[in-house]
Amino acid sequence: MKLNTITATMAIAMMASAASAQTSAFNNQDRTTDAVDSLEEQINDDAERNTTAFGTEGRALGAYGSLSLRGTSTSEDGDTSSDLGVGLRYGTFDGVNGIDATASFVYGETNGTETENQLLAGVDYRRNFGQAFFGFAKADLAFDRLAEDAGEVSQDVFVGAGVGYRILNDNLSQWSVQAGPGYRLAEVVGEDRVEEAAVAVSSNYFRSLTDTSYITNDTDIITSEFSTSASNELALNVSLSNALVLRTSLSTQFDDSTDEDFSDAKNTLGVSVVYNFN
Repeated sequence: MKLNTITATMAIAMMASAASAQTSAFNNQDRTTDAVDSLEEQINDDAERNTTAFGTEGRALGAYGSLSLRGTSTSEDGDTSSDLGVGLRYGTFDGVNGIDATASFVYGETNGTETENQLLAGVDYRRNFGQAFFGFAKADLAFDRLAEDAGEVSQDVFVGAGVGYRILNDNLSQWSVQAGPGYRLAEVVGEDRVEEAAVAVSSNYFRSLTDTSYITNDTDIITSEFSTSASNELALNVSLSNALVLRTSLSTQFDDSTDEDFSDAKNTLGVSVVYNFN
């Protein structure tokens, strides 16, 4: 299956928490990519995960892209609600350098009152330094127009760079880790502007089970003076046909600025199907 397709998403999500799933380990770090993943219900239509592995390993030359659209409308007991999501991915690879850009817009409304209005965007650059080592640089931006309560983040910008290492890289398994420093600029309602250094550590694991199924586990940990937060997503992916992919995932997000202990972490169980067409 090729990623340079327009992806139509049909999803059924079973939520372990009432909040919508947007995997984030720093209220911004990788939020754009994770938001588009959430919009596509976390399904990667490339069964071998060639385009999403850390670094540029396995990437095809040229450009790829996908567009995701998702809308819902509900009416019950006189209450009406609607949600709209738009996600975009675009990337290029010239054999040495890889660039990926993502953007996501989410809007929600209940009985004429806005419940969501959020724009996320991000750009990632990666370059191989050899068979195992690679470098990266990234920028992530987030804007939430509905952030009004004290402590909520209305604007969040993160830039960072670092190095990564491929621990495993064969036909069955891929495991890469990356780490590096970054800097965060944020506007927090009722608080002073946040400007501080941070350290990001990420792990990306893939394991092929059969010719049509694979398991993934992705972890992000970000620590700074403002907070230490973590996200983890474990997923089982099964190709039903050349066009259909089924994904079952468990996503966990924890932030010590809002959670007293790990038992307060947000857990989301999702089951979804994506149909890809050329």
